[in-house]
Amino acid sequence: MWGDIAIAFLLAFITTFAVVPYTMVLAKKVGAIDIPNERRVNKKPMPRLGGVAVITGFFVSVIYLIITMTVERTLNLADNDYGIRLAGYFGGILVLAVACFIDDSKGIPPLCKLAAQIIAAVCVVVCGVNIGDINIPIFNTVIRLNGIWSVILTVAWIIGITNAINLIDGLDGLSSGITLISCLSLLIIFSLNGAPVISIVLITALAGALVGFLPYNFNPARTFIGDTGSNFLGFSIAVISIMGVAKTYTAIVVMAPIIVLALPIFDTLFAIIRRIVKGKSFKAVLMPDKGHLHHRLIAKGYTHKQAVLILYGISATFGMFAIILLESGWWKAISFALLVIAIVALGYKEAFGMKKIEEENKIEENPKTNEGEK
Repeated sequence: MWGDIAIAFLLAFITTFAVVPYTMVLAKKVGAIDIPNERRVNKKPMPRLGGVAVITGFFVSVIYLIITMTVERTLNLADNDYGIRLAGYFGGILVLAVACFIDDSKGIPPLCKLAAQIIAAVCVVVCGVNIGDINIPIFNTVIRLNGIWSVILTVAWIIGITNAINLIDGLDGLSSGITLISCLSLLIIFSLNGAPVISIVLITALAGALVGFLPYNFNPARTFIGDTGSNFLGFSIAVISIMGVAKTYTAIVVMAPIIVLALPIFDTLFAIIRRIVKGKSFKAVLMPDKGHLHHRLIAKGYTHKQAVLILYGISATFGMFAIILLESGWWKAISFALLVIAIVALGYKEAFGMKKIEEENKIEENPKTNEGEK
């Protein structure tokens, strides 16, 4: 199994890294160029079809492993209808990729993109990927989510996470880095939870593709992942997180993906509430603004790299919290979170104090006399 994991990662990494330069040329030919404006942080036009390379690397890795593992009989697509589920997942990716490629090159209305997300989510659900019953061992009860409620919850989860990753894609390397951290966290959780091997292969291939893309995307970026990539990332991590657990979930296993993705989920929910309050209409949800977490960090004076690294750290902390919670229970997870908060608070205080001392030293080194001011 570990050999397959290594192959999934390396093949996706190498393929993506090699394909990115070709997507930059393609972006210029089809007009998929991100032009600077008042909302964007880039200062020069930037190609935005990096997502095509990520999807290519992912598919090359996954298809190769499906073929080789089937030949070796370590994977049977007939078990639990994995073949049908993968067909639904791949079909959803195709729908989203086509719609978002058009959006990156020509532009489409937000409602059209939302329609594509709904169709992609329905493809997945129709093919058997859905959130099933939730077992709550503390109360010794099982919440039944059969039928329409299972469909609604699954579609809402997929669309929500897809848009959460898309909305957080505002700084160089932000959405790809946070998704990579989430992939690594889920890979550990899947391994601890005895997840199906196909979900482990999928999440590993996705992580490998992101590692291959980040050298081109981290600040200063040479290309953007675009809506094609950000929608693919959100859609994939939402679907794989469902496929990675059993049909009946325990409460902690259900919470784990939510905790891992807490940062983009919070940012999205806050954006929805903020836009409705400001716009005084539900239509305002579709209107972009500069109130996201990364915008706020930039407004406070942090550089792009600092803002991205801060959000990486928060995302990694949530991922670690979920892993500790699943492995060791609540008390250890909460004590870890409290320790991290204390260390961060102390570090922030010291950093703020050093900054203040540096400013005072600069004033002392360059005193302004009254005569000089005159």
